[in-house]
Parts: sequence; C-alpha cells; structure tokens
Amino acid sequence: MTYPHDPGQPDPTPPPPDPQPYGYPPPSSYYPQPMYPYGYVPPRPTEGLAIASLVVSCAAVFGLCAYGIGAILGVVGAILGHVARRRIAQSGAQGAGMALAGIIVGWVMTAVAVAVIVILAIVIASDSGDSFS
Repeated sequence: MTYPHDPGQPDPTPPPPDPQPYGYPPPSSYYPQPMYPYGYVPPRPTEGLAIASLVVSCAAVFGLCAYGIGAILGVVGAILGHVARRRIAQSGAQGAGMALAGIIVGWVMTAVAVAVIVILAIVIASDSGDSFS
C-alpha cells in the first residue's frame, strides 16, 4: 500500500495561490452595484429640530395656564423652528412644514402670553384696594 506522501514528511504540493494578490479588491467590486433595486429611493430624513419646534410650541399652548411659561416655550419653539428651516434649506431634509408651524404657533403663543401678562399687570395696578370701605 502506498501513501501519496510520507506522513512524517512535509506535503510536496504547493499551497494554493492567494485569491487577492497584492491586496487588490476582487474584480466584482470594480463595478458598483446599485444600492436600491428597481429605482426605489428611500425617503429623506425629517429634521429633528422641526419636530422639536412643533412639540415645544404646542406645549406653549398648555403653558399659558402656568404663570407665563407659555411665553418662554413659545419663544424657544419659534427659535427652534427658524434654526430648523435654515438646516432644511442646507441639507434638503423633510420637515419644512413642521418647522413653519412651530414658528407660527410659537410666536402666536408668545404674543398671547405677553398680552395676558400685560392685562393682568394693568388689572392688578388699577385695583385701588378700597374693597373694605
């Protein structure tokens, strides 16, 4: 009985060649494959500041009942909306409508809160305090 080689000796057959000589990529990567088949294009991302602007501005509506916090939240929501619109114009992301709604609601709530504070200040200042006489 003969063996292909003596078990105590090294294998006389040479090792297979390196599949990627000199570190080159395989030939299939020379031609880029399409990322999305059949013309599918994923939707653009929505700008997070636009969502935050709308949420904070809507929270300002409920903040009107909390001693003027609605004015602060309205200003913050409107500023977030302005920043979001600028970022959307640069990046092309979605959410321009939400940012615009956040701006409008934010400034309206700021105006309403300031008007309520001014009216309360006038009512308190005009009170003569003569209710016991």
